[in-house]
Amino acid sequence: MLRLAFRTLRLRKGGFIGTFIAVFFGALIVASCGGLMETGIRGNAEPQRLAAAPIVVTGGQTFEMPKDDPASLDADDKRKFEDARLPERVRLDDGLVSRLRSVPGVSDVVGEVSFPLATGGQPAFGHAWDSAALTPYALVAGTAPAAGEVVVEAKSGLKPGDRVDVAARGKIESFRVAGVAGAPRSITQAAVFFSATDAARLSGYPGKADTIGVFTKPGADVEAVQAKVAEVATGANVLTGIDRGVAEFPEADSSGTNLIVIAGVAGGLSVMVAMFVVASTLSLSTQQRSRELALMRAIGTTPRQLRRMVLGEALAVGLLATALAAVLGPFLGEWLFGQLVENAVAPAVLRFYQGWLPAVVGAGAAMLAVFIAAFVAGRRAGKIRPTEALAEAAVTRRWLTPTRVVLAALCFGGGTALAIVTVAVMTGPVAASTAGPAVILWAIGVAMITPGVAKVMTAILQWPMRLLGGIDARLAVLNTRAGIVRAAGAVTPIMLAVGIATANIYLQTTQQELANQAFTEDIRADAVIGSAAGGLSPDLVQRIQAVPGVAGASEYVTSNVFLETPYDSSDEGRPAIGLTASGANTTIDTKVTQGDLKALTGRTIALPDVYAKDFNRGVGDTVSLRLGDGTPVDVKVVAVISQRPGFESLLLPAGLLAPHTTAGLAPQMLVRAAPDVDPAALTERLREATAGLPVSVGDRDALVAAHAKDQAVGAWVNYLLVGMIIAYTVISVANTLVMATVRRRREFGLQRLTGSTRAQVLRMAGFEGGLVALVGIVLGTVVSAGAIVPFCLVAADSLLPMGSPLIYLSIIGIAAALALVATLVPAWAATRGQAVDAVTSGND
Repeated sequence: MLRLAFRTLRLRKGGFIGTFIAVFFGALIVASCGGLMETGIRGNAEPQRLAAAPIVVTGGQTFEMPKDDPASLDADDKRKFEDARLPERVRLDDGLVSRLRSVPGVSDVVGEVSFPLATGGQPAFGHAWDSAALTPYALVAGTAPAAGEVVVEAKSGLKPGDRVDVAARGKIESFRVAGVAGAPRSITQAAVFFSATDAARLSGYPGKADTIGVFTKPGADVEAVQAKVAEVATGANVLTGIDRGVAEFPEADSSGTNLIVIAGVAGGLSVMVAMFVVASTLSLSTQQRSRELALMRAIGTTPRQLRRMVLGEALAVGLLATALAAVLGPFLGEWLFGQLVENAVAPAVLRFYQGWLPAVVGAGAAMLAVFIAAFVAGRRAGKIRPTEALAEAAVTRRWLTPTRVVLAALCFGGGTALAIVTVAVMTGPVAASTAGPAVILWAIGVAMITPGVAKVMTAILQWPMRLLGGIDARLAVLNTRAGIVRAAGAVTPIMLAVGIATANIYLQTTQQELANQAFTEDIRADAVIGSAAGGLSPDLVQRIQAVPGVAGASEYVTSNVFLETPYDSSDEGRPAIGLTASGANTTIDTKVTQGDLKALTGRTIALPDVYAKDFNRGVGDTVSLRLGDGTPVDVKVVAVISQRPGFESLLLPAGLLAPHTTAGLAPQMLVRAAPDVDPAALTERLREATAGLPVSVGDRDALVAAHAKDQAVGAWVNYLLVGMIIAYTVISVANTLVMATVRRRREFGLQRLTGSTRAQVLRMAGFEGGLVALVGIVLGTVVSAGAIVPFCLVAADSLLPMGSPLIYLSIIGIAAALALVATLVPAWAATRGQAVDAVTSGND
């Protein structure tokens, strides 16, 4: 039977090509997502400024947190603890440098500090000159820097003796250029080198090192030395090889985690869509061969032989398609990665990987879909009794099976459960975590009963169609009802495309709009002062508050902190905002239910009322935190505040939060105008007051636009990946409709021989395509509503999502146009020539 399967493939090019397209694109998308996931898992970036040191030590960016309330845990049972990632850089104590020098096999140890600055309006990073050996940089002119001097790169165009202004830590200082240095390799980040004293002062962390480079003695085993260094540097990360790049570019590690999530979600969704698309295509292809299969059963072919033949044909096509997808997958994956880099979702220093594993996973997922679809199609063909086969060859009517009923019930039950959880348990934008997956369950459930639903909807729509299209529309309705299983094969991918596109895009636009609304409503500032390099000077607040027309000014710092006592199970921490107590009430719109934000000084905190209730804490109580860099601190609750549900943030003094961020200073300052002062006039006064400082002054619109831009980056990622999946379903829609229409050449020929003109046949085909599109659009809309409505009820207190109606109109317009084109074009081709030729030549 396998030999027969291979021989018959060349006689059925339409079904072969249709199945090939469905499998190929499914495997291609999964393989490309696998490449993104592998890149994220590796999280590798080539070391540049640290390349000369064979071993690099960095602070441990994770800490162990209990999975449950510590009171119920045994501290010795590591299975009950998990690693939580710290969002800010963890610095090392300089004392570790001297301890590492005594490790056997170590020849030298160099501590390194890195801090942002700007020279000549260009961003760069400052370092101590002794850390130049980590690259290594070498002097090409001049001498090493003393206090008040710098060494610059050759590409800066400066020479020894020149003066250069350096903006760092909110101030501008003038330095003499002592020397010019060059590096043996290309360095992405521009560097300026200072004396050790100046570097420690400008970094803001004297006595600390960002990283430590360890050099080994000639002939020493690097791995052995690494193990000994790890024993001394307890709690730190000891890196070698390409892993050293993460020490230099920590964003590569965090971006890698984001890539894993993005690729996992997109890949999983792609697999689910591919399952349905391949199953729909193979089912349609098998139905179109029903006469052939019926004749084979009638002449004595056993059910097992039929199943083997159908399965063999499908696997042969699938292997060819997945092999090609495995070859092209890396190219699509690299293109997707390039788009993520170009739009600042992933750093350019992150290295893209696409090994053999993503190709195998993509091929395996596609072949699994082929196997399941072919098994189901072959099983049904094999169950037909020979006496019934010929009678059923023309039109397939039976579709409802126990398996379909069970799957539909489970999916509808799961979708309903997620909707209930979304409405009853979730709050704010986090509700998308349960609303999003619901669209897949609703789509699967509807796909299981599409023939039945399509039959009911066709019966409902027949009357308006007959009124609009007359006899041609009536024939279209009759044909659709007679071949309802065939029509359902085309309805399913349209339903998937409309449902997935509508749900995912409107969930994203709603979240984006809610975040923008929360930000604009919570921020009362009329102007914002931003840093040009490294943050704002802490003493700038008093200077701004003294400007005429200023009602209040507050530093604005964001980070994530972890609650340890009382116990909090969130392994991602809680959002925290650092504010200046004297200006907090005037610059942010937060309702204080207990206490006073003016008391937000020293080691204090303002708790959202939701947290206060959950953790049973109020004004005067103490909360134990772990700040973003892992520093533990006990803070006193001085206020309880009411915030928009889903956007709650802990409020801390900026002076407490900022030093424990990577930058070490507040990046922004919010300024509120007095009631009788025009915001535009205030902005001009602020520019005058900050003249000569490395800051930028913008109005409220600039602040809101910057926040909206940050939100748009995350939205863009969703649009790209969802768009890729939608493109696949669009291809499958065209593929399915073309296959279904081309095979009707004999039917069209008979219709023309009975008196219909070619134009009437094409109009009938157009009404059929329109009917299929309409059914698919309605079902897709219902599927998307199952995810959108519960989310919007919780997040926006509305049944309708936020976002332009043009989005939905565009989606259904594309679906309708695609269905009509994919029906009419092959129908036009199938009706070319003489009708009698079409009848005698058949469909092949």
